[in-house]
Amino acid sequence: MKFFKQAVTLVLTLTLLLFCSCKKKQASEPVQNAISLEMTKSNHAWYYFSNTNYHLIDRPQNTPAQGAKPWTESIRISSANNEFCTQNSDSKAFAVVNRLGILSFNDDEISLSPDASLFTDRTAGNLVFLNNVPVFSVYKSAFFNNTILAPDYKNDGSAHLFLLQFDATAKISYPIINCNNITDKANSEVTDFYWNGLEWCCSIKTISDTKNEFSYITFKPLVPLLSLSPATADNKIEVQECDADFFRNCRVHYNYSAAPDRIKKLLSGFDEKLPFIIEVKNAGGSSPRIYENNITGSTEKELNAKAILSASWSAALFEDGTLFLEGALPGKHILRSGKPVAIRLPKLPVGFVYSDFVISGTTLYAAWEESSFYKTGRAGFLQVNLERTLYSRMI
Repeated sequence: MKFFKQAVTLVLTLTLLLFCSCKKKQASEPVQNAISLEMTKSNHAWYYFSNTNYHLIDRPQNTPAQGAKPWTESIRISSANNEFCTQNSDSKAFAVVNRLGILSFNDDEISLSPDASLFTDRTAGNLVFLNNVPVFSVYKSAFFNNTILAPDYKNDGSAHLFLLQFDATAKISYPIINCNNITDKANSEVTDFYWNGLEWCCSIKTISDTKNEFSYITFKPLVPLLSLSPATADNKIEVQECDADFFRNCRVHYNYSAAPDRIKKLLSGFDEKLPFIIEVKNAGGSSPRIYENNITGSTEKELNAKAILSASWSAALFEDGTLFLEGALPGKHILRSGKPVAIRLPKLPVGFVYSDFVISGTTLYAAWEESSFYKTGRAGFLQVNLERTLYSRMI
């Protein structure tokens, strides 16, 4: 619990056992101004993913066994974010579920929109927003997936999907552009991209029976991107070649000292001696930026975290379940006069981590997964009613 030092802190616990492993540390580094809240069946719920849907479960460790697979091939929440909203507007959020579909969150309402034709055998992620429309990418990983080398697949340019948009009203995903719209190289997949709000930078992997090659391009649509489809995109996209260094610079990890002031204020109570890496997203925005808090000589494990900057609130979730929150959720008052609040989510079993999150209305959704190096086993998400567990007890 040492990373709570000097924080304005709120601790969520399931039972007193949650504190046992931290009791000795708390004695030397107390949690100041802490309010303990108990999570009950009425204010939280656990869900896990099967091959076709999500299901209620009493706790993650009781989820049916799932063989560990490389993260590119496993069913897990691979990317999530809120759409842009104001203090008095709706706060919808979305999550890309790899190999399955799109999860939509509208406060405590959850909806899954699966699509076997788009998600089966493809890696999905990189959720961004264009005019508040969710956009994400898919590709086939040739390293773990040999279906990409099938003759009928290699000869079908339309099979190399790249960028898709999600229609939140119709609950369907459909392609905007394919890989062949931005490169003349046959049998290619866009394995990663970065969008800064103006320009798209892509890493393209070209696959053959003998070797694989990488190339890099930037592109700008000459018309609104959401108006395009793979059939109409030719000659409506300006493409320029770049190199690996240019792409790496787009994906560079910045020093934490360069992080947004709102993030540094949010994490002001975090122990500065602990190394961590944090991915910062703007609600309804472009690709996230990554910041590293490197500590020379530290023997502590580097913690991973995700953060969202919304119009009226900001939040960050660390993989151990530490959630920092400040501001005002939609339709609610400002928490603790604008001071950050630290919330401890339920402790996960050994080998499990929290991986991403969104907040829709006053409902928190935190993704969890069973993780071992590059493989993922069981996965799902935690739903927490912040109205009952947080706002109803704040003073």
